Amino acid sequence: MRSTLRLPLLLAVASLTVAVTATSTVAQSGVDFYRGKTVHVLIGVGVGGDYDVQGRFLSRHIGRHIPGTPAVVPENMTGAGGLKMTNYLYELAPKDGTYIGVIPNNFPALQASGGQGVQFDAAKFQWLGAMTRETNTMVVWHTTGVKTVEDMRHTEVVAGASGRGAITYTFPAMMNELLGTKFKIVTGYAGGNEINLAMERGEVGARINSWASWKVTRPDWLRDKKIVIIAQGGRRSPDLADVPSVEDLAKTDDDRQVIQMLMSGAALGRPFAIPPGVSPQHVATLRKAFDEMTKDPVVLAEAATAKMELDPLSGEEMQAMMVALLKTPKAIADRARDFLQ
Repeated sequence: MRSTLRLPLLLAVASLTVAVTATSTVAQSGVDFYRGKTVHVLIGVGVGGDYDVQGRFLSRHIGRHIPGTPAVVPENMTGAGGLKMTNYLYELAPKDGTYIGVIPNNFPALQASGGQGVQFDAAKFQWLGAMTRETNTMVVWHTTGVKTVEDMRHTEVVAGASGRGAITYTFPAMMNELLGTKFKIVTGYAGGNEINLAMERGEVGARINSWASWKVTRPDWLRDKKIVIIAQGGRRSPDLADVPSVEDLAKTDDDRQVIQMLMSGAALGRPFAIPPGVSPQHVATLRKAFDEMTKDPVVLAEAATAKMELDPLSGEEMQAMMVALLKTPKAIADRARDFLQ
């Protein structure tokens, strides 16, 4: 009789223990875990460019939406056009939910093409999302005399870039090879802000940047017509209806597929990632915080004031896009490799 009575009691105790453990896990993944913590937002390029702007924007706002309201600190870790930071985030950053990185959006294509220096697997990053999709723009300084892609086929202009593998290098290199332009690419700039300063000093006469970034970081250049937009790539902007897309300028179908792979990063915007190995609870917490942040009235008001476009991409959507990109046919990926590595 005693053993018969003890069995339900033991089962009840076991159930209570499981419930308490589950509740503790949930609490640890939320308020109790993040209270008093610091979340680090790693930015792989220098201060002032679009990645830096968006990394700092997220750092100002996401903490309010993470249970426990941790401090959120942006940190620039420059090197190899963002590759140093991305490899660090994947391999060495703590896997406890306190590190986020804003990843150069051409890096998944770099991996898909077998590019050098990649020590990460984009499919294994746990993607947080992006605040907007992008339109890439190739611009030239107003004093160059260049107005169109056709002009660039007859005039050599120095284009500033951070390094091989970065989109600032890939875009003009692609245009040279596939569209016949004559950019002379100079690398070594820490980020977009340094390239902009070099343009003002006359060191370089061209660069690639997102259309959204120009509106936020250099509205005066647009107003005063300091730059001329000669081509766009990725998502086409309704603001640039008269500017040709590099995809449409391709000479063959194979060239167009290569360009589409190289421009795949534009669909990813400025993507934020969490290292692999972070617990599902923390990933879910951070993704929920990101989604809530993009709907926050304070965020929407600041974005409107700064003329920052918001067209959010969720972490789940981005995760699926990464898997699809990494299945690019080998023949196309091989052709893209030279531009990406």
